[in-house]
Amino acid sequence: MHCAPPYASTTGPEAVDLCRLAGLELDEWQQLVLRDSLGERDDGRWSAFEVGLIVPRQNGKSLLLQARALAGLFLLDEQLILFSAHEFKTAQEQFRNIRRIIEDTPTLRKRVAPRGIRTSHGEEGIELKDGRRLRFVARSTGSGRGFSADLVILDEAYNLPEEAMAALLPTLSSRPDPQVWYASSAGMEESSWLRKIRKKGTAGSSKRLAYFEWSAQTEAKDYERALDDREEWARANPALGIRIREEFIESELDAMGGMEFARERLGIWYDEEADVVIRQRDWAAVADAGTEPGEDSNLVFGVDVSLNRSHGAIAVAGAREDGLIHTELVDYREGTQWIVPRLVELIEKHNPAAVLIDPTGPAGGLLSILAEDGIEPRTAKGGKEILRLLTGRDGAQACGAFYDLVVNGELRHRDQKPVNDAVSGAKQRPMSDAWVWHRKESRFDVAPLVAETLAVQGFVLYGIPEPTPTPMIAWV
Repeated sequence: MHCAPPYASTTGPEAVDLCRLAGLELDEWQQLVLRDSLGERDDGRWSAFEVGLIVPRQNGKSLLLQARALAGLFLLDEQLILFSAHEFKTAQEQFRNIRRIIEDTPTLRKRVAPRGIRTSHGEEGIELKDGRRLRFVARSTGSGRGFSADLVILDEAYNLPEEAMAALLPTLSSRPDPQVWYASSAGMEESSWLRKIRKKGTAGSSKRLAYFEWSAQTEAKDYERALDDREEWARANPALGIRIREEFIESELDAMGGMEFARERLGIWYDEEADVVIRQRDWAAVADAGTEPGEDSNLVFGVDVSLNRSHGAIAVAGAREDGLIHTELVDYREGTQWIVPRLVELIEKHNPAAVLIDPTGPAGGLLSILAEDGIEPRTAKGGKEILRLLTGRDGAQACGAFYDLVVNGELRHRDQKPVNDAVSGAKQRPMSDAWVWHRKESRFDVAPLVAETLAVQGFVLYGIPEPTPTPMIAWV
């Protein structure tokens, strides 16, 4: 897959010639990337501000990045180039390779400033006599701060935290014609930034992104079909028969697990919804930032605590005027000391039909504190049984019911980030022939989701008024 913004001319062929001068013979696919990524508009600026390159390992990605760095240093008017990788040892290896290429090429070597090659740890870089610099930096939230770069190369972009991007991207803002490269093998579960780049590239929705991806034409859920398909091997590996032999790929398939082989060699991305319980499109379909319970609705609160007790969550459920179930996160804060006072406040203000807690989970530690305030299981408060304990199979039924309400469109939520995050990474923990939310394996804190699940189940059990019996009519 390949797309690029229109351009009037390109410096790509000159970059290829520079590499040839340095003894680097680029493959056709590498020349294609340079040609379309170095396209220039009529005003002389890059047509592509961002360049995304996704290709399986050992096809020559590193060589292509070296070519781009050399072009920026010796051919283009780029004063500062920053090269970053997830693991700094990868950046160091690129530094050694580029240093060797320059030292072995007299035409390039004579342009390096005296003592222009710096090898001290953390200071690795190359400076030319005219002041142009290539720096190799560790990837962190502080990477690039204090620099003003014309080109940023981000290798191993499958691991690219948004905090690192927040540090790096501003380095480009003051330069007249900057460019940033994202290079990687296929993305993983946590590759959120790279996934954004890919979505823009595959959709062709960005006017300033040049995007190149080599991968099998197989969805993640069907990856097993592609494992021994030679045509898929060739489609995903542009260097097959040049740098990579089929015999080696056969050995990789024997040595790796199926999904690992699919990602590393076939470029099949981790499916972000493969093992997520509630799909993002289903959750988004029932989002309503303005949802409210009806004025006459009974309310039910659900309470939960994160596994490490770092946060607590209180959620509410009720009936909307249109009959759908409303749920929202009422409160979500650090610590647990605030939960009981806040819950007492909510009970006094709203007189709920019930408050649900799972006593076998982390929130079970609140029961003794609640008892001190007179809130105990099955104890009447204001004439009602307020506190209800939902455990075991009842908890599994609550999770299943919550899932069904979402998928069937019978629920509306407030579109709140803590709950959205919890849903996006929530996993299942099997329980006999049912399941509950998996606190340990989920990617984010599921306490907000558990609290809403309890609130909704509590509303279904205790909040919906029993129907008024139909009067018996005796016919005579």
